Amino acid sequence: MGIGGISIWQLLIILVIVLLLFGTKRLKNIGADLGNAVKGFKGAMKDGEQEPEKPRLEQSKEESVAHGEVNQKEKERS
Repeated sequence: MGIGGISIWQLLIILVIVLLLFGTKRLKNIGADLGNAVKGFKGAMKDGEQEPEKPRLEQSKEESVAHGEVNQKEKERS
């Protein structure tokens, strides 16, 4: 018995048909692309678990405050 009522012989026949249709080179490329996609997905999931960055709007407020302080100091020097 095989997986879910499919025997090993039926799986081998399916494998041979797939090889004849696509060829080994194309299957190798498909496998490599699938592997890269899985790696990318895992990396994105790992990045999502880390602490999220501050929203862009808050960063720009902080930057403008810092620039404003510099500009005030320059005016005081003049």
